Amino acid sequence: MSAELPLSDVRVLDLTRLLPGGFCSLLLADLGAEVLKVEDTGMGDYIRWAPPFYGEDADQESGTRSALYLALNRGKRSVRLDLKSDPGREALLRLVERYDVVLDGFRPGVLERLGVGYERMREANPAIVVCAITGYGQDGPNVERAGHDMNYLGLVGLLGLTGAADGPPVQSAGQIADLGGGALMAAFGVMAALHERRRSGQGQYVDVSMADGALSWLALVAGRYFCDGEVPRRGGQQLAGGLACYMPYEAADGWISCGALEPKFWAAFCGGVERPDLVERQFDPPGSDGWREVAEVFRGRTREQWEAFNDEHNCCIEPVLDIEEALDSELVRAREMVIEVDQPGFGPVRQLGVPIKLSRTPGDPTRAAPAFGEHTEAVLREAGYSDEEVAAMVESGAAAGPGTDSATTFRA
Repeated sequence: MSAELPLSDVRVLDLTRLLPGGFCSLLLADLGAEVLKVEDTGMGDYIRWAPPFYGEDADQESGTRSALYLALNRGKRSVRLDLKSDPGREALLRLVERYDVVLDGFRPGVLERLGVGYERMREANPAIVVCAITGYGQDGPNVERAGHDMNYLGLVGLLGLTGAADGPPVQSAGQIADLGGGALMAAFGVMAALHERRRSGQGQYVDVSMADGALSWLALVAGRYFCDGEVPRRGGQQLAGGLACYMPYEAADGWISCGALEPKFWAAFCGGVERPDLVERQFDPPGSDGWREVAEVFRGRTREQWEAFNDEHNCCIEPVLDIEEALDSELVRAREMVIEVDQPGFGPVRQLGVPIKLSRTPGDPTRAAPAFGEHTEAVLREAGYSDEEVAAMVESGAAAGPGTDSATTFRA
């Protein structure tokens, strides 16, 4: 791994599956961290077996044909250990001695019941940073409850505030709680703990709740409520479709976004369409006469015409692109947000690029994702096991190399 990458001296054991932990460790890996996926000897990371698949090999012999798996796991390594066995747990603790960070995506208490919880890891390595990503945190009334992104958003009020006043709550196309509340908060928490470790020499436990993280996204909404006590409702949020100047509108051939929040931008829009009478309608609510007049103006031009209009008047009006349009746009190309990864077995695969642009030490998103258990034997040898010990662990089932002997489909 290149020493030029900013996190090239950070080693991460990723015990997570699916999206939140996988995206967190992807961010770290792209910036140079050595990320080792610790997968079980059965299915491993479930997302390996999630459709759609690249290529025609339906049996997924290497566990690297799922487009969803590849999108989250480039630049990592994979080891398969049975943490329900004594040798498997011992191997994990040996790895903990040599690593900096452990990402835990299990329910609260699972690692403790297996005998490899935080306190046991800390005995093996007092400097270890253990970050647990769960739905509701390590304490509180929901600690034992299962959940997914939509459940967390529902319980913290974000889902209930999203959508039109006379319609149902609207789910976002992106997983706000999983990614924003979980993965990003975990990456930030890990970096903070590693920074503090430079002073103290000690690791610590990072408790990330996806519900907590999603709730923090309502900082402005909650701040207003705490101030005036007025209960916010769906469709009445100023920055969520409550102002005529700041919402999507239907154009002649699709949709555009109007973000003319500051008076100078709204005035530029009104002047450009030769409707000075609309200046005073800037903050009218949806359904009002002013809003209807603005909506009629927007229906009079195509998305392309509105894009040209914004080029001339610079008033925060942009087309609402479909995903295929966005991924092929000049903006995305210029920012290198679509890249190609050469994945062994079937060649180049398009993926999203690194969203963090560092001037001296940019990330490297071009390394392939690992096959299922691809690095098991190498990792065990690095941890001090002899060839005979490695063979004995594989023979006993405490570890497993490449293969899908116990794999099934994601939807089974």
